[in-house]
This record gives sequence, structure tokens and C-alpha cells, in this order.
Amino acid sequence: MKKKQSNLKKDFSKFLKDYNVLGMAIGVVIGGAVGKLVSSLVNDLIMPLLDLVTPAGNWREIAWSVGAAEFRIGNFIGVFVDFLIIAFVIYLVVKKILKLEELPGKKKIKIPKI
Repeated sequence: MKKKQSNLKKDFSKFLKDYNVLGMAIGVVIGGAVGKLVSSLVNDLIMPLLDLVTPAGNWREIAWSVGAAEFRIGNFIGVFVDFLIIAFVIYLVVKKILKLEELPGKKKIKIPKI
């Protein structure tokens, strides 16, 4: 049983290292935090500015009803704005990382293909 546990531990450790699971987990956690931060930016700073210039006030509550169905157009637009901002932030981060990789004298690391 002890040898089986040792192999399992070694195999699991190899799996974590080979597939960079820890890095992916950290990325997911940071991505969730960035999503919350961007949602707060949109909801608390950008949208109130838009509320000032829209005649209806809180435009996130704009809805279109057809029979029993309600299409929450304002909420969709708000989520879409969140997405655009998150995508833009990710673009800027990736662009910066790629620029850092091009620094002269920096040793390039070959990443194995899976």
C-alpha cells in the first residue's frame, strides 16, 4: 500500500507540473477577481455617467415585453460592456507580456507541445 501511495503521489505531482495545473488555477482565480473588478468599474463608475445622459435614468432596467416574455435589453447591454472592457484589459496584458518576451538578451524558453 505504501508503494502504491508513493506512485500515486509521484504521478499526481508529475501531472501538476507537466500540465501547469497550478498556473491555470491561479489564472482562474485572478480572472474571477478581475471580472469582479471590471464589473464594479462598469456598474459604479461608467454606468452612472451614462445614466446622466440617458433620458430614462437607469437604462439597465430597460425591458421589452412580448406577452409573458420579457427581454431585458438594458441588462444585456450592461453585460456586453463588461465583456468589452474585460476583453480589452486581457488584450493589453497579453500585449505587454509578448513585448516583455521580445526584450534583447532575454533567454527564450522552449515550451513543449502537448
